[in-house]
Amino acid sequence: MKQRSILVVEDDEHIANVVALHLRDAGYRVTGRRHGLSGYEEALAQDYDLIILDLMLPGMGGLDICRRLRAETRYAPILMLTARSAEVDRVLGLEIGADDYLTKPFSVHELVARVKALFRRVDALAARDGERRPEALEVGPVRIDVATREVTVEGKAVTLTAREFDLLLHFASNPRHVFSRSQLLDDVWGNGYDGYEHTVNSHINRLRNKIEKDPAHPKLIVTVWGVGYRLGKPEEIEESKP
Repeated sequence: MKQRSILVVEDDEHIANVVALHLRDAGYRVTGRRHGLSGYEEALAQDYDLIILDLMLPGMGGLDICRRLRAETRYAPILMLTARSAEVDRVLGLEIGADDYLTKPFSVHELVARVKALFRRVDALAARDGERRPEALEVGPVRIDVATREVTVEGKAVTLTAREFDLLLHFASNPRHVFSRSQLLDDVWGNGYDGYEHTVNSHINRLRNKIEKDPAHPKLIVTVWGVGYRLGKPEEIEESKP
């Protein structure tokens, strides 16, 4: 099995060294950066399997790095570290695409356990995708290329963040299913982020703005009041065509 690679962007030298030591002991290949900008550039330069990202960094903050990385088509799980404990910071991290969150001070053993859990989830999703999903899916005017993670609407390319793409693909792969917000958090975000269901709402609103003919009256991703969301029925999807 290929050795997993992890980028650790942490400006506290002691924390960075301890985290790297334990991750290497667990069998991972670790690269470290101490500055926000150099960490961001390194994340773009290599295909890392996981990025561990401190929130407070010199040069470029962790939230800004996370936001920019999630605007890329390439996807790597992001585990954020922070000395802040306020809920608003955890919510903001999830809003822009972090996959998990640890508040300092933390147990390094817990961090390693969360890293392993993230990789298990990535592997499970990849296996499920390989079994159930064709190379491309079409939902009305929307075409989803699973392998390249490219989406077109009426033949024109649209740019989705990694999380927006995952949401769209999840709906398209389960056309008859109504998902609650908590189910979508588990299925797409993972790790059961109870209490952050409005994160789902904001991502779906942004996705609708990119793929719906009339985002105010969506036909592709439909709200089921009091329950959650589902893919539009065939007759609704037909209405979404020009």
